[in-house]
Amino acid sequence: MKCYICAKQGTDSDAVAICVVCGMGTCMKHTIRRETDVWEGGYPLPSRKLPKKMPRMLCPECDAVYAGAK
Repeated sequence: MKCYICAKQGTDSDAVAICVVCGMGTCMKHTIRRETDVWEGGYPLPSRKLPKKMPRMLCPECDAVYAGAK
């Protein structure tokens, strides 16, 4: 698989990750690793945030949306 962003820019680089949100393949240059909160609980409540975070790989576009939501 090739990096989608590099392909749009006319370059050729292998993808090293897939965005967990949109599924876009990204190279090392375009992959953003973000630590996200993990929640557990029954439906509908109570929920609690777990003490550890989970790493997620995101493309720049999805990371920008995620960062803007905070």
